[in-house]
Amino acid sequence: MTLSLWLFFTLCAALVSLVSLVVIYPWLKGRVAKDNRLMAINIEVFNRRINELQADKDAGVIDDVYYNAQSTELKRQLIAAQTHAESHAVVSVKSRLIVMIWIPLLAMLAYLTTSDRTPVFTLWQSQDTVGQVADDLLTAKIDTPPQWASKNSTALISAMQTNVHMHADDANRWMRLSELFGALDAKPQALEALSRAYRLEPDNVEIAMTYAQTSFFVNNGVLDASARDAVLGILRVMPDHEGAQMMMAMAETRAGNFTNAKAWVHKLRSSVAGKSGNRSEALASLDLLLSNIEAQEIKAAQGVNVAIMLDAKLMPQIKEDDVLFVSIVSVKGGAPYAVKRLPVSQIKNGQMMVSLSDMDAMMPTRTLSLGRQSDELVVNARISHLGEAMPKSGDLSANPVPLTKTSNTATLTISQIVP
Repeated sequence: MTLSLWLFFTLCAALVSLVSLVVIYPWLKGRVAKDNRLMAINIEVFNRRINELQADKDAGVIDDVYYNAQSTELKRQLIAAQTHAESHAVVSVKSRLIVMIWIPLLAMLAYLTTSDRTPVFTLWQSQDTVGQVADDLLTAKIDTPPQWASKNSTALISAMQTNVHMHADDANRWMRLSELFGALDAKPQALEALSRAYRLEPDNVEIAMTYAQTSFFVNNGVLDASARDAVLGILRVMPDHEGAQMMMAMAETRAGNFTNAKAWVHKLRSSVAGKSGNRSEALASLDLLLSNIEAQEIKAAQGVNVAIMLDAKLMPQIKEDDVLFVSIVSVKGGAPYAVKRLPVSQIKNGQMMVSLSDMDAMMPTRTLSLGRQSDELVVNARISHLGEAMPKSGDLSANPVPLTKTSNTATLTISQIVP
């Protein structure tokens, strides 16, 4: 039995004993001495009323029948007052012992039988075995765990998570935990850990940049509002921060804001060119990036702008982590010619605009421009609760809209629930 188990059950026993004492404390008191003052007053009133009745009878004011009836009623009232004044019977020692034993016993049985406590015991065991190793890793005292601790990776991960939550105001621990999740390819968990670190220290440039980069890649190249604020916060403090400038250029390109993207690349190029030393390779890379953005801008101009509307009746069914899929497919089926996967949070006031082009093709040989030349196409929109590409029961969808060969716009209303 580990130290944690002993401590837990000791505290439980103390608490149950305290509750038991509270319950049986009134029984531990002796019989309270009876206060006869009220009873003496009752008897005095009784005697006075009897004397008054006797005086009225002697004077002939009342007859024998009335006298007998009234005196009988007074006697009944006196007997009732005496019965009510009796104190409760003293509880026996045996009864007290039964209660003192059964309350702790029943409490323990209830604890052990209501649910399976194995995960709790496992967590305590992990804390006792690798808790110190987890703390050393999270505080950067060591970079890698000992071999014996690595063999029990599940316990180590559990201990690290528990340690971080016990020190929830330490941003560095959240950063180290995100690195652990990243090594395990648990991207959503890594992003959540980084978001907590960023909220604790929003002015820490390293944390803000790492959070923005992770958010960008986890969300498939989309910079959400929080990550965007993190990057802009870095640029307010450090206007020439190259990583933040590159992040903004990539995010604006992904969002289809090509003018802003090119402006960020030009600003970054000027910053790089102004530094000493040979920067030809870096400048050539930026020139190539600028050419790619311009090529994407041309392709986007040849694409399709899709207006997405969301029926107000379905708004309560939207969850924060839902995903919006917008695609252009053949009426015959098959892989989409163009598809975008977007967080549902981008839908503002029940509507949004999405642009689909050759840049959104799943395969280089199956682009939107080729499909428009040789196939009949329809535009689809669907909100997935599970984030999966294939429709599932409960998803929200729109009726497909045909796309003619000359049309560059389409409007869809998400108004149905997939059965």
